[in-house]
Amino acid sequence: ARKVMRRLGLIRKSAERSRRPSLDELALLFTHYSDMVKRTRSEIPMLKLIPFAIYSTRRQDEICRIRWADMKNPGQTVGNDVWCSLPDEAVAIIETMPKDDERIFPYNGKSVSASFTRVTSFLAIEDLHFHDMRHEGVSRLFEMDWDIPRVASVSGHRDWNSLRRYTHLRGHGDKYES
Repeated sequence: ARKVMRRLGLIRKSAERSRRPSLDELALLFTHYSDMVKRTRSEIPMLKLIPFAIYSTRRQDEICRIRWADMKNPGQTVGNDVWCSLPDEAVAIIETMPKDDERIFPYNGKSVSASFTRVTSFLAIEDLHFHDMRHEGVSRLFEMDWDIPRVASVSGHRDWNSLRRYTHLRGHGDKYES
């Protein structure tokens, strides 16, 4: 069935993205969400979710599934039933979250994506998806001279071909360090 559907053009390999946010785009997002928190009681803490997505390299649905019980082993979390290391920055964000729910980020992944899409549209940031934060996070680790096994221990990728899709190097060092 898969071969027939592929021949008919109903399914095909997904297009690879190489989009990463610029520092200016991230600053716009953080300023907007910061102002939004001051104006309204925003339920989804995007000021924590966006950096967590970058530092942890997790997908939005994975982020919204992580439970406090998954954090028994400090610095590691479960995603797709794979143990993954968490960089210190991601652990620091988790430590700021209230323990009101069994999940650390008890939000619907689609709501996270919808909020992000609305704000990027409002700010006229073109073609930036929440999932691009994963590309940003993986690329950042390589730019900081992490090797493939160490990056894969954070991202959860099991082979280089999968990990390569998320790697779009722009420079050297940690652009967030300052």
